[in-house]
Amino acid sequence: MPTAPSSTLNAVLTHFHTLIVPLWQGPGWNADLALPYEALDANHQPLPPQRYRAMACARQLYLFASLIGEPGASFAEERAAALFRSLQRHFHDAEHGGWFYSIDPAGQPLDKRKDLYTHAFIIFACAHYWAKVREPLVESVLNAALAVVAERFATGDGLYEAVLERNWSSLKSGPLQNPLMHLAEGFLATLAVREDADVQAALLGLATAMQQRFIDRQHGVMMEKPLGAVDNWFEPGHQFEWFFLLESSDVLRGTPLHASLTRAFSYAEQKGVDKLSGAVSGMLALDGSVRDGTQRIWAQAEYLRALTLRPGSEAVLQRQLLALQQHFLHGKGWNECLDAQGVVSRWDMPSTTPYHLATCYQGLIQHLG
Repeated sequence: MPTAPSSTLNAVLTHFHTLIVPLWQGPGWNADLALPYEALDANHQPLPPQRYRAMACARQLYLFASLIGEPGASFAEERAAALFRSLQRHFHDAEHGGWFYSIDPAGQPLDKRKDLYTHAFIIFACAHYWAKVREPLVESVLNAALAVVAERFATGDGLYEAVLERNWSSLKSGPLQNPLMHLAEGFLATLAVREDADVQAALLGLATAMQQRFIDRQHGVMMEKPLGAVDNWFEPGHQFEWFFLLESSDVLRGTPLHASLTRAFSYAEQKGVDKLSGAVSGMLALDGSVRDGTQRIWAQAEYLRALTLRPGSEAVLQRQLLALQQHFLHGKGWNECLDAQGVVSRWDMPSTTPYHLATCYQGLIQHLG
């Protein structure tokens, strides 16, 4: 496996634990609602809240759950418990089941639709949280989220609707790549904490359906919309994210989808990563031409994490770790986006981004030691 320079790795980990995590304990925390603000500005002030999303709450639940038991993180269990309570109190739909997409600044339901992306992150966060605390209520919420996905979102062919109305009636959204990827991630998190034949079967069914419906035959890349959809594209960051999930899973490694994403990794790297700067482009057309050159921190993090599982990638991994540190991390937090020329194009720091950094750093620690 590749190795990383310990001094750089230690520096980014220190930055994460001493700067980024405390942002969401202090200025990023709305104590009245017991929820994270959606974003902070460059001076650590909350942006005027327009909404609070269940997905953001779930990602922060994962963040603090991941810190439970870590040295110097005695705060993590209390914060994770508060986020878990808020997820249920603010977002759970007592009438129809499932969870609302968002609430307004006063804490009232705003967007009442049910989206797969949100439910996938609730599964993911609750699985990780239950792994740390083993409280029956946490497992019951995990089970409820899994049941809702299986009973309401499933389309019967291994795939799932992206969005449904509050009462579960169809919005004819069809399946979309990104929520399906995070559902796979949630299934994997569940299987990591318990044996579950139903979840494993759903995961394998999803992998088979993704291979059939989303994988371009020529390059193996995972498209954002089903094959044949109008105005389709692929994102290098999602190829790397899928590759990590597949390569790190005993259940999924060796599947046709794993073989496809192994090919896709090379194509995405060739067409979507600048060899000098390490910049990962946002969106590519199937021929490899750049549709959106925006460099997003999450894509940088996913590429870096994926490299830990690519034999012979030591030099590239070291380049990418330095690129993340030099171009995206700074003394007040991080740069969410750079434009195609490498100039900062988004100054806000969303509450959802620490999830990507946490999973990236855990991948580095786990596979590099």
